[in-house]
Amino acid sequence: MAPKALDLFQAYAEEKLPKDGGYIVSSFFDETSAYSRYEVVAYSSVKSLYLAEDGLTFQTDGNKLFILVEPPNYPRKHLEPVSRDTNEQIPHRFSELEIFVAKNQSKVMVSKDPIVTYSAFTILKPSGINFALIFYNRPDVLETLGFFFNQTLHKEAAIGSTDAKKAARLITAGLSKFSIW
Repeated sequence: MAPKALDLFQAYAEEKLPKDGGYIVSSFFDETSAYSRYEVVAYSSVKSLYLAEDGLTFQTDGNKLFILVEPPNYPRKHLEPVSRDTNEQIPHRFSELEIFVAKNQSKVMVSKDPIVTYSAFTILKPSGINFALIFYNRPDVLETLGFFFNQTLHKEAAIGSTDAKKAARLITAGLSKFSIW
């Protein structure tokens, strides 16, 4: 039985990257706070892959969903996410996001609608505490992703267990809108 998830670059090196499709989760953590960004890309029918110094390029269409976790003490919360510094931004305005406010006042923001990428996309090599994981497109993949985000939001973003579950459901609801399949 195939694993549910692997490190993306390890899967590529070991030729375990599914060409017929999967979900790639990339993280971008702030090392000094709980501020974090996630990008989930689903793809199918890869035409070719190119490994470069900065990342892995997929020649195929994809769907992207962006997730932003903002701690309550984030100083630039008034700025639209699209207008923030490069290492803190996602390509959305507040009106384009589903926003969940946890009991500790952390916010989890999720794309209302997936973004379609045509012909190619690149997944950057993670550095520091960041990661890039490939989730295999199994029948239970949305449940697996929900469990993953529940755990990550709770442990990495300091969101309470009950709120992390609610936020994870919001994320999987967004993932269920992917049209790539």
